[in-house]
Amino acid sequence: MARTAGTCHIRRMASEIEIFERRLHARNRARAAAGFADHDFLFRDVAERMADRLGDVQRSFRRALVVGGRARLPEGLVGPDGKIAEAVTMDLAPAFARPRPAVAADEEWLPFAPGSFDLILSPLSLHWTNDLPGAMIQLRGALKPDGLLLAALFGGGTLHELRHALMEAESEIEGGVSPRVSPFAEIRDSGGLLQRAGLALPVADMDTITVTYGHPLKLLADLRGMGEQNVVRERRRKPLRRATLLRAMEIYTDRFGLADGRVPATFEIIWLTGWAPHESQQKPLRPGSAAQRLADALDATEKPAGDKAKP
Repeated sequence: MARTAGTCHIRRMASEIEIFERRLHARNRARAAAGFADHDFLFRDVAERMADRLGDVQRSFRRALVVGGRARLPEGLVGPDGKIAEAVTMDLAPAFARPRPAVAADEEWLPFAPGSFDLILSPLSLHWTNDLPGAMIQLRGALKPDGLLLAALFGGGTLHELRHALMEAESEIEGGVSPRVSPFAEIRDSGGLLQRAGLALPVADMDTITVTYGHPLKLLADLRGMGEQNVVRERRRKPLRRATLLRAMEIYTDRFGLADGRVPATFEIIWLTGWAPHESQQKPLRPGSAAQRLADALDATEKPAGDKAKP
């Protein structure tokens, strides 16, 4: 495993797939670090949900990697009496690579030897990778046999209200649209992503977290405070015009405003769970090897294919 006694910085090789400007995202994270505690509610929520899910796993873990230092795991989870004996934190921004032992590194270029961990947790970090399948394959490689990967990332419906308002306002005022909200993974593709990474017993499911604001501008302030600004490479490089922004906020309030005058912001959280393959894991039965017919178990009459059942 890479040295983790302190904090080191690992430079990655350039990805061939450039959806996001990773350098800009790293700067956004670094700038958010100082005031992050005022905007970290979503990361705290996801960290607690992750700890709850981990609590359902009937085993403990000796060494874990936490990919994404903005979401701090609940106290007591890591330590001699916790579910995890020891954990290494990794983040793209050195300011979030804490507590020690920690590594400042890129999710797209992991600096760890194969089989370094028996648990990898990734709370709200992987959605900014240019090559998500490649990142998942690397995480799978860093797991020991029968090691667990549990990841949370934003799903496709995240911030759909903001996306709609910005697109309509930009089209109306500037005569065209550009990507203003990051593209996110879809739940329908997530199970295949786990299988493609070579993980066994894959499970993908989703939570929806709805946050309400007095004004949508407060949502934009929270996104900046989280380090979650738009870094899509194909975005329009000129700053959003003031008139366009104000019109977008007006559309947001008109289309999505609640009865109490507040506005919602939707965050879809996709949960990915998979295990590094091991011979001890359950495997599907060979077709035709069942000891009992399904019809007998259901107390029903079996009909050959093509026969019409009686009413």
